[in-house]
Amino acid sequence: MRILDGKKVAGEIRAEIATEVARFVASGRQAPKLVAVLVGENPASVVYVRNKVKACLEAGLLSQEIRKPEGISEAALLALIADLNGRDDVDGILVQMPLPSQIHARKVIEAIDPRKDVDGFHPLNVGRLWGGGEGFVPCTPAGIIELLDRSDVPIEGRCAVVIGRSDIVGKPMAALLLLRHATVTICHSRTPDLPAVAAQADILVAAIGRKAFVRGSFIKPGATVIDVGMNQTSDLEEVRSLFGDDAVRLEEIRRKGYTLVGDVHPAEAKLRAGALTPVPGGVGPLTIALLLRNTMGAAEARRGAGRA
Repeated sequence: MRILDGKKVAGEIRAEIATEVARFVASGRQAPKLVAVLVGENPASVVYVRNKVKACLEAGLLSQEIRKPEGISEAALLALIADLNGRDDVDGILVQMPLPSQIHARKVIEAIDPRKDVDGFHPLNVGRLWGGGEGFVPCTPAGIIELLDRSDVPIEGRCAVVIGRSDIVGKPMAALLLLRHATVTICHSRTPDLPAVAAQADILVAAIGRKAFVRGSFIKPGATVIDVGMNQTSDLEEVRSLFGDDAVRLEEIRRKGYTLVGDVHPAEAKLRAGALTPVPGGVGPLTIALLLRNTMGAAEARRGAGRA
């Protein structure tokens, strides 16, 4: 079985972006700038934003993190976005999800200037994706397409099954696969006989948010399996059932109190899949790499040749 190394591919993309940024700046223009807005102190969100800011700096992009308290009003957050929309030095705006309950996420997403919507969640960019037009594409699905292409996994004419129908991964993933001429099925919690449907897939994308949900019976022998999930487990017996006596995983449990597992059962997948993304080190690094690419693209579109 082949391991699809998302970390390696993400490194290639980030190196390419660093070269583009250097060329952009050498032409007399300000480096592309991303502003990340973080509301509250959700531990996972804090880590995600920190990693995104760090990746920007490493690639030569400018980055700013704006933190707001958990209790911020919806009106105040929308006012902040309006200000960022109007700033000429800001190319990309990212509002880290989830948001507190008093704020409607959809209102926030729709308030972002589509030209600065580097997450690709604005309805205008969603419509452009499904219509095959130019626009920003959500970073995780775009990263998966990059991984498939750079790993020489054919898409055209293949049967693809996406488990999960979120606006962030499932739906845009299906759209991208359709644009590449795959035959696509989207599955979810109400899909009858889900294992049988999934087992038809040459390319299986698991993005359902349930730990080790995809078992061996879901996987067609030789299929390419993309595991988007990121879940924690701290139970030693469960870890052994998922990874066997993997010394690295057992050491993580001892050191950190948990290890990560995706939406795919790793031990069973290895017995049937032809190619598989690891967790961690698979899809995650690609998401950040494509965020940098979107920010670079926003700068190019807004401040094309000759504009400082």
